[in-house]
Amino acid sequence: MPEINISNSSGRDAVVTMETVSTPVRVRWLDDQGRQANSIRVLKSTLDLDINALVSESGDVSGVSSALIHGDPEINIERIGSFLHNTSRVYIDTDSSIVHKVQLFEVIKNPDGSVREKRPREVTPQNVSADIPLHWSGRMIKKSEACRKFVFATKMQLSHINGLTYDFLYEMARELHESDSLMLLGAGPRSNQPLILRRGSIPYRGFLEGRIDDGRYCLILHLSNLELKKPEGTDT
Repeated sequence: MPEINISNSSGRDAVVTMETVSTPVRVRWLDDQGRQANSIRVLKSTLDLDINALVSESGDVSGVSSALIHGDPEINIERIGSFLHNTSRVYIDTDSSIVHKVQLFEVIKNPDGSVREKRPREVTPQNVSADIPLHWSGRMIKKSEACRKFVFATKMQLSHINGLTYDFLYEMARELHESDSLMLLGAGPRSNQPLILRRGSIPYRGFLEGRIDDGRYCLILHLSNLELKKPEGTDT
């Protein structure tokens, strides 16, 4: 659980913990004999048996069709259907060779889906930690409005580490609960920069939600990297 430094509306700072909010699974899948069913990964094919390899071996698509009629060149009974464990993603080029130096690009699209800008992806440093405080911005947005303007990708829960930070976070949750709003939370002295939780990770906008109930509190940091906008020329 990483620790972060956050300030409240009075300007006081406190170090608290942040952890991912997880929902327990309440559904169990059973087979016809009542045994627990689990998801597994099965090898479907290998690169030396895909359509490009078969075309290269047979000369053209017609040659592949003939080979499929007279045999099963696309199947390796020793490999196909085997279980996969501890796999890692790799990138390959057009020749199906592993690429060791990959340059990633960021693609920015317009509301209608067209590409507006394509640029090399920058590896940005982390700006959320116990040494870098997140300031109380005071900029509120109603919950009913936020759910219609932003797509929330994930959420984190802020929790106290001692009695002092409990009072600190409870007061924050109370202010947000009474306003029925989410507070925009960002990095930087003006809290207007995106949140970068890990080096090179996706920049997010932060929306802090607070709930209280009979001495208990809940502070949830909703993270969004996508804003909903109406395309030009549409009425809905």
